[in-house]
Amino acid sequence: MFRRKKSSDTAVVKPEPEGLARMAADEDMQAETESLEQVVAGLAISHGAADGGAAATTASHNEVEHVPLNWQRGQGGHRSNAATLRLFHEAGGREAIKRFTTAFYVKAFADPVIDKFIREHDDPHGERFANWIAEKFGDGTPWSEERAHRRTCPFQAHGHQFQTPHDRSSAHFAAWHSPKREPEKFGQHFKLDDCRIWMRLHFWAMREAGIIEASPAFAEYYVKFIAHFVSVYERTAPPFARESMRWSADPANIERYIAEGNQMADVVGVSQRDAAAQLPREERDSHGDWPYC
Repeated sequence: MFRRKKSSDTAVVKPEPEGLARMAADEDMQAETESLEQVVAGLAISHGAADGGAAATTASHNEVEHVPLNWQRGQGGHRSNAATLRLFHEAGGREAIKRFTTAFYVKAFADPVIDKFIREHDDPHGERFANWIAEKFGDGTPWSEERAHRRTCPFQAHGHQFQTPHDRSSAHFAAWHSPKREPEKFGQHFKLDDCRIWMRLHFWAMREAGIIEASPAFAEYYVKFIAHFVSVYERTAPPFARESMRWSADPANIERYIAEGNQMADVVGVSQRDAAAQLPREERDSHGDWPYC
C-alpha cells in the first residue's frame, strides 16, 4: 500500500495498527473485495435477498416509513434488497445521489479539517461516492466496475511514496497519509471530531440536494447506513450520526459555521465523554440496538 522513499533522512511511516486491523476484519470491506473480484472475472454479483429482507414498517400519511438496516453479523456486511433499491429510486436514483455527493465534496474541500484528508480535488470523488451508494443500495455494480478499470499512480507525502486508492480501504489509508496533514497527525486514523464534522457536512449536502424532501424514508435509512459504516473508522462515532443530521436542520448552525471560517468549535478537540453528554440520553451508546433496527 505504501513504500518508504529511498532517502537516509526520512522516517518510517507507522500507521496506527488498530485502524488497519479494523478495516481488514470488516465484513463490508471483505464483501467489496469479493465484488471486485467477481466483476473482474465476469461473474454476476449477488447483493442479497430479492424479497426485501426484513419487513418495512408501513407508514401512515404523516409518518416516515421505517426500513430496518439490512445488516446482520456474519452475512457479509450490509446487503441490498428490494426495500433499499426502492428507497434509492424514491430518493431520485443515481443522478440525485450524484448531485448530493458532488455537493458534499464542495463542502469538504472548503472545510479546513476535512480537506486535509483529501490530496487531490480533481479526482471524481462525487461520482465514485455516488457509485458506491448505488451499489450498496442494489442499483447495479457501478462502483465495482469502475474500480476494475481504475488506474493507480504513485504520490509523495512527507518523504514517503504511496499509491493512489483503488478501493475504500486504500482510500482511507491514503487520506490518513495525505501530504496536507500536519506532520504530527500524519498516519493517524480518523478521530471522533473528524467523523462528526464529516457527517455534519455530508447530511447538510443531502439536505440541500433535496434528498430528504424527496424521500424521508431514504434519509432515515441512510443515517443508519452511515452510522454503520463510520464505525470501522472510529468506533465511538455512530451515536453521533443522528445529531449530525439534526445539525444542518437549524440555519443558525450553518450561519455560525460559515461566519467562523468553516470551523466547528463545538466539535474540534471535544472528548467523546463530553460530546456524548450533549446527546439525548436515548442516543448515547446507541441504546435500543440502533442503527441495527
